[in-house]
Amino acid sequence: MYFADENALGLGKLLERTGRTDVVYPGHPSLPEVPLGCPDLDWMPVVALQGLIVLTRDRRIRTRPAELEIYLAQGIRAVWLGGKRDLGPRDQLALFIKHEERLQRQAVKLGGGPWALIMTATGVRELSLRSLD
Repeated sequence: MYFADENALGLGKLLERTGRTDVVYPGHPSLPEVPLGCPDLDWMPVVALQGLIVLTRDRRIRTRPAELEIYLAQGIRAVWLGGKRDLGPRDQLALFIKHEERLQRQAVKLGGGPWALIMTATGVRELSLRSLD
């Protein structure tokens, strides 16, 4: 199951509109612990505890000291969408659908977190948790 963080909220809602039931986002009725506007430091442990894969565009989340500490301690598993390109929700959806099978294979291969992947037009690859690659 996936958690689209607030900066990928449009993607989460588009996935839900396609009939997907395996995606939640801030403000989703199935995730009342994470309301809209919930700070990263508050939602990260909740998402980790539920074993969700984070879909995000915020690459800084894995380099800010406080967030990195939670990322590592809680075993966050995350995917950055679009790399250096700032994609809109429909482009994010197309990218996600194109590479979701690869993402799932990587998730199985990497197992429990912490880990970070980047999803771009060319595919899915692993990222370092301490650099901006």
